[in-house]
Amino acid sequence: MSVDIVDLREFYHSALGRFAEQSIVVALSSLWARLPEERLVGLGYAVPYLDHFRADTERTFAFMPAGQGAVNWPPGELSSTALVFDEELPLPDSSVDRVLLVHSLEFAENPRETLKEIWRVLAPGGRLVIVVPNRRGVWARMEHTPFGSGRPYSRGQLTTLMRETNFTPGASAEALFFPPSKARTIMKMRQVFDRIGRRFWPVFSGVIVLEAQKRLYQGLPVAARASRRVFVPVMAPRGVPTTRTQPDTPKGS
Repeated sequence: MSVDIVDLREFYHSALGRFAEQSIVVALSSLWARLPEERLVGLGYAVPYLDHFRADTERTFAFMPAGQGAVNWPPGELSSTALVFDEELPLPDSSVDRVLLVHSLEFAENPRETLKEIWRVLAPGGRLVIVVPNRRGVWARMEHTPFGSGRPYSRGQLTTLMRETNFTPGASAEALFFPPSKARTIMKMRQVFDRIGRRFWPVFSGVIVLEAQKRLYQGLPVAARASRRVFVPVMAPRGVPTTRTQPDTPKGS
């Protein structure tokens, strides 16, 4: 089950959330420096990180799963947000250059189907970056952050999943070596924890950041499938059905 959009926004507006964002941005920037004139899609709750890349892109979209909910983004501009089902993205084949998954894969009902759908919409040579909780890290064991929910992964599990869905795993990085504590002393020492953690215990990072490239030389069998989701606007007025229609009864009868 996905984390609610309200909880995600509250986390990233907190001091701990801002420090977590900064740590993950450093890891992302080591894999994607600039994306000149490319089309970028963020799936999950990627808006804190899309802000760091969209200035160079041709176009950037924020796709948010229906189970999570959506918010308008970017604020004060025309919306680039869509509420989607992650196994049926509203994009044509080979239409985007990059996809960024944050708070997404660990909540997917069927991770393989989600990745196959991302493979479909990525252009030849397109690249995917996944940010997932590390099953060995302490962040995956603490439920007061979004990284403590869903299904954490090891690096080996993530690499295997990439290969099974026709992606070639590439460069990787780690982030969140400081404890997920709200104590001021711990947060002040976060940079020290990060430096020490990157050097001495990278396998215990809070999240794993992995880049993969769409692979073309191996075919995947494609089976037709019916949609398992029907989206109904929550604000649409709907009457209450009755089991029978009662005729008007004259007064006095």
